[in-house]
Amino acid sequence: MNRKLINVIVASAVMGLSISSVMAAGGGAVIKSDPTKHFDEKGKAPSKFTIELQNGLRKTLPFEDKRDFEEAQKGFIAAPDYKQIMAEAGNVAWDMGSYDWLLDEGKTFDTINPSLQRQAVLNMAYGLYEVLPGKIYQVRGYDLANISFIKGDTGWIVFDPLTAKETAAAALKFINEQLGERPVVAVVYSHSHGDHFGGVRGVVNEEDVKSGKVKIIAPEGFMHHAIAENVMAGNAMTRRMFFQYGVLLPRSPYGHVDQSIGKNTAAGNLGLIEPNVTIKQDFTDMTIDGVKMVFQSTPGTEAPAEMNTWFPDMKAFWAAENITGTIHNIYTLRGALVRDALEWSKQINVSLYKFGQDAEVMFASHSWPRWGNERIQEIMRTQRDTYAHLNNQVLHLANQGVTINQIHNVYKLPESLRQQWSAHSYHGSEEHNSRAVLNRYLGYWDANPATLMPLSPEDSAPLYVEMMGGSAKIITKGKQLFDQGKYFHATEILNKLVYAEPKNQQAKDLLADVFEQIGYQKESPSVRNSFLAAAYELRNGMPTGSSPKTTGPDMIKGMSTGLWLDFLGVRLDTEKSAGKHYIINLVTPDNDEKYLVELSNSALTNIQGIHSDKADLTLTIDRAELNDVMMGAKSFDDKIKAGKVKIDGDRKAIDELMSSVVNFSMAFELLPGTIAK
Repeated sequence: MNRKLINVIVASAVMGLSISSVMAAGGGAVIKSDPTKHFDEKGKAPSKFTIELQNGLRKTLPFEDKRDFEEAQKGFIAAPDYKQIMAEAGNVAWDMGSYDWLLDEGKTFDTINPSLQRQAVLNMAYGLYEVLPGKIYQVRGYDLANISFIKGDTGWIVFDPLTAKETAAAALKFINEQLGERPVVAVVYSHSHGDHFGGVRGVVNEEDVKSGKVKIIAPEGFMHHAIAENVMAGNAMTRRMFFQYGVLLPRSPYGHVDQSIGKNTAAGNLGLIEPNVTIKQDFTDMTIDGVKMVFQSTPGTEAPAEMNTWFPDMKAFWAAENITGTIHNIYTLRGALVRDALEWSKQINVSLYKFGQDAEVMFASHSWPRWGNERIQEIMRTQRDTYAHLNNQVLHLANQGVTINQIHNVYKLPESLRQQWSAHSYHGSEEHNSRAVLNRYLGYWDANPATLMPLSPEDSAPLYVEMMGGSAKIITKGKQLFDQGKYFHATEILNKLVYAEPKNQQAKDLLADVFEQIGYQKESPSVRNSFLAAAYELRNGMPTGSSPKTTGPDMIKGMSTGLWLDFLGVRLDTEKSAGKHYIINLVTPDNDEKYLVELSNSALTNIQGIHSDKADLTLTIDRAELNDVMMGAKSFDDKIKAGKVKIDGDRKAIDELMSSVVNFSMAFELLPGTIAK
């Protein structure tokens, strides 16, 4: 594989700030390879054990149930004559054609779990689809999410305008070409993840929103969660995303095949326009452009701010990302707060009994619609029960002594759910979701004092290697375990060796071989990608390259000053700030805010609405000017020299504070010996 092609860091970072939820796989170069050959010269074919497992799954899973395929193609109107969408910056924002090899009829890949291959083919839907004749349409296959269009009296009501301006604009253009041009009169953000709002500037302009000509509707807490969820640990999340989303993996049977809720994420301009209508109640009735809607707030489910929508006149239910073609992440491998499986189940139950008794069509921000009341209730019950079983059975086992380090090997879905495709955990996995539930209730400790304060792996590993008789014996045993198909056993000892001897390329290559087979076998793309991406980095190292992309001005503008100050505290180098004590009053006149910022005991704290008479310094700067500092485009010193900051007191306080702030880099190892030093 051409190393220059993947020698790029595709992530978002500005002065150490990352918004990883809005920049996922596909955020950089589209990496293609010959699907008949492994993209890595060190890569291996599937072992006989992997092939046996895949063949066993083909015999035991309910492949005779073809309803999802029928539903995924129902209502197809047209596909565009292009497979690529270009970004304004000149790169390829979207390339559906890079996955065309999945459409070879009758082709099975032993490098892909058969259930995952099925899901990957279902997610190849591309073009304009009619969900409800004359009323509801979707453009699918233009981004990770679907963009939905509700036909009002005079224009389109857009639900979830994708990740990127370019893909959203292309979708709007295509539906207008096919069905006649109509203006966008409203946009609904179903929830606070970037693939559901980032393309908004491709369908509306901000002036029309500010004037009230166009409504943007979102659940309560949307703006805070859209930005805040990934700020505090954003740099680490974005680096970990290289594994979950397989950012560096080519689109290949040996690499990236799907992202479970869609193919990938577009690599274009992310935007954000603040909503002018907020849904605050559990249920809110609203009529927009002649379309009656009932919004159901579902906080604490797939997102901390999320809502479903019921269209009573159409008997249509919009399930947001709460009910899609997969069981979702309870814990997201890139990193995020653990979700509440029980609450998720309960909110689906509310939807089932409030709207599901009458619904004749159910559509969502990912996957494909479902038609007919019996089918809709079947899917709702299946997903409700899967989340409930996950929560309840994990706690059932925990209350009998099963720990967080055992639960993933013990918890199993009942066979009745395993035989339902909508109960399969493509975006999540039963293994990591079960651990998440236990962590939510009992935390990370398994109650064995030996694991409460363990040695760091690099400190404990040399002892294990010594006691096992050295690297040669471990490699010999690792090869034996590999040859026996005991991949997790092999991982246990080879991982120790790699931590003890990070320059031992033979050990890293063997561990990569083990990881690769595990990746081939896994149903969840997140788990598959993590093992395959780790194998790539063990073999080749982590690529370095061009400067990371920025989050864009919309995200910075939408961030609260308090959140930025909180994140400055995360970035503080405590050695540089040791022994220093400063109080700074910060005033932003254009939005009438004030903060007290205090550096004390190597901790940076802030409080809104308070000022100190004993402050060392008072800084007065418009928030519009502070945005440049927050984005890293200008420093406080630049703003001071430009006369944009009024200083009252000793500027040494701000100079020393900002000189103690670290700019985070993603050039850190997830696995030892993968970055040249």
